[in-house]
Amino acid sequence: MTTDPHALCEQRWFEDFRVGERFPLPSRTMTEALFAAFQLASGDNHPSHYDVEYCRAHGHAGLLAHGFQVLVQTAAGAGLFPHMVEDSMKGFIDQSSRFLKPVIAGDTLRCTLEVAELVPGRTTGVVAMRSSVVNQRGELVMDGMQRYLLKRRVPLGDASGAPTR
Repeated sequence: MTTDPHALCEQRWFEDFRVGERFPLPSRTMTEALFAAFQLASGDNHPSHYDVEYCRAHGHAGLLAHGFQVLVQTAAGAGLFPHMVEDSMKGFIDQSSRFLKPVIAGDTLRCTLEVAELVPGRTTGVVAMRSSVVNQRGELVMDGMQRYLLKRRVPLGDASGAPTR
């Protein structure tokens, strides 16, 4: 049990995770204010992300979200996962994504991270999480993979927890 009074949940280590375990993230409606904030943060100045008339002239119903604007919705920090691994997290080591359908201003996105693979090492392990983003119509608009390096509670080959050679 954690003794940190600010902890949101019990601490977990690599071996505490199971393939198929899901971590839903809060849904978010992609407002024009979020588009403006993303443009400000990213410096992206293509009119498809901020000019509604440009989008309509090119056959789109509204502003198109940049792929990274969709990707950022899968940030694990929006959910409980990073709070669970504060003591065991070594690093966020990579991610990949595929953008499958357009996201326009007004779409509401639901994002989930799901443990897809566990790759044990001697003192650490990699937790691979499938990331998925679904719009309000239930359409998969983005999928990908995120990988995190976590410490093991007990190194492989040593039940005592003492360092092994």
